[in-house]
Amino acid sequence: MGSLPFETTQEELAAAFEKFGTVNNIKMLTDRETGRFRGIAFITMEDVAQGQAAIKALHGSEMGGRTLKVEASQPRENRGGSGFGGGRKPFGGGGAGRGGFGGGNRGGFGGGARRY
Repeated sequence: MGSLPFETTQEELAAAFEKFGTVNNIKMLTDRETGRFRGIAFITMEDVAQGQAAIKALHGSEMGGRTLKVEASQPRENRGGSGFGGGRKPFGGGGAGRGGFGGGNRGGFGGGARRY
């Protein structure tokens, strides 16, 4: 769910979605540095039918003067690496995909041989 007003509370989200079924979990994303809500949330419902009903009713509706984007989330695609991986990536050491902090095949952050 996106385009939420930055002032939105977890209670407000729960109230909006509970009209369509049981809400199992709400995860509100915050900025790492400021801790401020980013306007994006993930809501887990009891079953798919309840989630679809909420999407159909809430997508395009307004909250706090903003038009909401409510969609089913998709699994993240594997982008490869961990950010600390070896090879030619930032923070990588050792080259040839062996590295990371610690380098070689010793492990460390992202270390060890890569298997494809």
